Amino acid sequence: MSALCDPPGAPGPPGPPPATHGPAPLSAQELSQEIKAFLTGVDPILGHQLSAREHARCGLLLLRSLPPARAAVLDHLRGVFDESVRAHLAALDESPLAGPPHLRPPAPSHVPAGGPGLEDVVQEVQQVLSEFIRANPKAWAPVISAWSIDLMGQLSSAYSGQHQCVPHAAGSLNELLQLWMGCRATRTLMDIYVQCLSALIGSCPDACVDALLDTSVQHSPHFDWVVAHIGSSFPGTIISRVLSCGLKDFCVHGGAGGGAGGAGGGSSQMPSTDPFPGSPAIPGEKRVPKIASVVGILGHLASRHGDSIRRELLRMFHDSLAAGIGGRSGDPSLQATVPFLLQLAVMSPALLGTVSGELVDCLKPPAVLSQLQQHLQGFPREELDNMLNLAVHLVSQASGAGAYRLLQFLVDTAMPASVITTQGLAVPDTVREACDRLIQLLLLHLQKLVHHRGGPPGEGVLGPPPPPRPVPFLDALRNHVGELCGETLRLERKRFLWQHQLLGLLSVYTRPSCGPEALGHLLSRARSPEELSLATQLYAGLVVSLAGLLPLAFRSCLARVHAGTLQPPFTARFLRNLALLVGWEQQGGEGPAALGARFGESASAHLSDLAPLLLHPEEDVAEAAASLLAICPFPPEALSPSQLLGLVRAGVHRFFASLRLHGPPGVASASQLLTRLSQTSPAGLKAVLQLLVEGALHRGNTELFGGEVDEDSETVSVVSASLASASLLDTNRRHTAAVPGPGGIWSVFHAGVIGRGLKPPKFAQSRNHQEVIYNTQSLLSLLVHCCSTSGGSEGRGCWGAPTLSPEAAKAVAVTLVESVCPDAAGAELAWPPEEHARATVERDLRIGRRFREQPLLFELLKLVAAAPPALCYCSVLLRGLLAALLGHWEASRHPDTAHSPWHLEASCTLVAVMAEGSLLPPALGNMHEVFSQLAPFEVRLLLLSVWGFLREHGPLPQKFIFQSERGRFIRDFSREGGGEGGPHLAVLHSVLHRNIDRLGLFSGRFQAASPSTLLRQGT
Repeated sequence: MSALCDPPGAPGPPGPPPATHGPAPLSAQELSQEIKAFLTGVDPILGHQLSAREHARCGLLLLRSLPPARAAVLDHLRGVFDESVRAHLAALDESPLAGPPHLRPPAPSHVPAGGPGLEDVVQEVQQVLSEFIRANPKAWAPVISAWSIDLMGQLSSAYSGQHQCVPHAAGSLNELLQLWMGCRATRTLMDIYVQCLSALIGSCPDACVDALLDTSVQHSPHFDWVVAHIGSSFPGTIISRVLSCGLKDFCVHGGAGGGAGGAGGGSSQMPSTDPFPGSPAIPGEKRVPKIASVVGILGHLASRHGDSIRRELLRMFHDSLAAGIGGRSGDPSLQATVPFLLQLAVMSPALLGTVSGELVDCLKPPAVLSQLQQHLQGFPREELDNMLNLAVHLVSQASGAGAYRLLQFLVDTAMPASVITTQGLAVPDTVREACDRLIQLLLLHLQKLVHHRGGPPGEGVLGPPPPPRPVPFLDALRNHVGELCGETLRLERKRFLWQHQLLGLLSVYTRPSCGPEALGHLLSRARSPEELSLATQLYAGLVVSLAGLLPLAFRSCLARVHAGTLQPPFTARFLRNLALLVGWEQQGGEGPAALGARFGESASAHLSDLAPLLLHPEEDVAEAAASLLAICPFPPEALSPSQLLGLVRAGVHRFFASLRLHGPPGVASASQLLTRLSQTSPAGLKAVLQLLVEGALHRGNTELFGGEVDEDSETVSVVSASLASASLLDTNRRHTAAVPGPGGIWSVFHAGVIGRGLKPPKFAQSRNHQEVIYNTQSLLSLLVHCCSTSGGSEGRGCWGAPTLSPEAAKAVAVTLVESVCPDAAGAELAWPPEEHARATVERDLRIGRRFREQPLLFELLKLVAAAPPALCYCSVLLRGLLAALLGHWEASRHPDTAHSPWHLEASCTLVAVMAEGSLLPPALGNMHEVFSQLAPFEVRLLLLSVWGFLREHGPLPQKFIFQSERGRFIRDFSREGGGEGGPHLAVLHSVLHRNIDRLGLFSGRFQAASPSTLLRQGT
């Protein structure tokens, strides 16, 4: 009987049927009739054909009474479940309404009769099988679980795509799961399998899990909904047992390679774990499908149970290392664990991403690396090379935040112990050598991936080019370019070479984004020429692959600077390094010269963006910007007026800021920049001179050159606050009914406010006299360089400077007039009679006060006088100062001039400047030499003679002629009637005669010279 009912090769019955409360045990004759009816499908008593329901119940009766018939009965029940599923799907096709089965309308009449009536049979089958599992789970659970899981796989594959209500397997897994769990037959099979797994979960669930793996191999992806449901119900068990079964299969069928064979003898020593009774042995090619099934199942579970999968994988890894050197423990599966895990990671990026986050923490302890090194000693060389290649591939596929951590771990481990490891954390040299080799192979592998991203050579020849292949490891490093550059600049032996090469590969892979960013980071962080050379080397390696790299890097860095994302120290370093590179290029150096030239071109194209950096609040940034602009080449085409004016304004501001903070030694860059700007065009020269003079005379800078400033800010603020409520209209009404005009007779001089005291007095800033002289000479030197003509340097200025351009000196003169006395700008150059000064008393006093408050004005007049006839354009200032001095000497009642030291010095300087500017003949121009020996009224008489001479011989530029031999303009007083002094010398001679005892030796200085002498001296 057993031979008739069991299939060939099936084992004996698992045991007697369980005791049930069903029908009484059958006699031998009744049992024989039931077997005959089951085999033929005909009722032996009535002789009619059995219905599907009756036939199934007959099989259930045999299953209860005759256990050896289980294989045949279970095979018949496959058809019952298949018919039930077919009827359920047909009903769904006819009624497209969604919802639970009990809410759907009844099946139409043409649906096969056996369909709806089989639901009670399906329920009976579940009851019978559940009784068997509860009664003897160890015997029945493996058989029934294998049958149910295989049947679900067959049904899922058979009906996939055959009905419109069945979603495609590649679509939504939730829709597919909802469909099959809504079918009574498949839900019953799922419940049966879950019961089997629950019954064996505490003892040996490997048989159930192995059946799940086999079915997943055969029917994936249609079977994925089963895996998803079971895995969600038993995540811990499924994950651990799936990995365990996959490892056993991997080890049995040669997965461990030579190492496993050498340790345990291969598959001949391990019994078969196939749970299907009577099924033939699966050949050796089963290894790849089985591990593919493991990958698929774990991939489904990774989204919700990633932590459990990660813990289980790391547990397997640590357990294999705890066994020591491969083969010592006697368990080949422990030796095969590492290759198995590598194979899993290669086949599943999802599993690799799950583990990569904690892989570094797992490998960091030196003891783990030592155990791993000992564990791999038992593997043959070929197997080790294969695993190393797998590891290289896995690292190149690492993604997320774990990729950068993994790179740092490999680099740190491969570095010598004296550099990165502290005492007690040293790893064996073999481990370091292995990491060194791994990094080199990784860089080589990444180089192949980056430069061969388009696929095989023949791909895309007849069609569009294939899309570039992604490299997850390099994609993960996109956001760590700054960290990589920082590590590269540490210049630690091999470390910076590896990371520098990686930066180059990353730049080519992500072009054009990471290349300019990396170059910008290197330029903004390099602190020495050695570190700066890394930027030049990176550029040399990328210039062929990346077009326009330098302009992009320059623009990106400037964008970060103006956006405030680049910190001021890095901004200053970036600008200094650019200046250093451009300087190397200008000096004709080798190596980075080409890079310097390219950066000079980029900088010249962004002068408008660099100019605001001269006004940066951080001193280091502003000084670095000045250093760069001082040597940066200007564009070949002329600068636009807006660019030129912006650069000049920023450069002048930088000059005075450096002079205030660092003194004259700190203005070299700003002076060089302004000198170059003055040479670009006449407009540039005028703008530089004008802004320099205005800046030097500005109230905030006067103390740099020994000028007087207002009282301290506290006093000024108090007075301003007290006057805040004063009404300008009321003040004007008290003084006059008319609107006062400047220089008019109704002007009022306020010495203060009644009831509040006098105005705050002026005071000189407490700067060292030598410092004031040094600052003044720095300013004058810059002005001289800007005013110097390009031709000769033989002129004899009062500083021995080169010949000054009259046009440049004229610009200085005009600016002086506009700054000191704006309302007199554009006034006539001719001098009026001395009586006319009474109408300009207010203006003259204001001019005199400005000269007293700002001694720099005298030095600027000397500069203007050195380039005749530029001093003519300062006529209004000279006239106002002379009028103020005349008023003072007239009002003085002192016996000598020593009681008015400033007025004495101002009088001497004024006459000397006029003589230098060829406004006075030599005889009159020397009179200042005797001022200190005269009384105040005598000084006034001599100054009146100067006024009279200038009124008769006005300071007009038309009276000067150009002398080509000397390269400058001169004035021939002999051609002017009375130009040698004439009657105006009589006053001087009278004063000399009155003081002949003291001034007799000076008489020779005040004789009119002959015309030939005047021309020879050039006055």
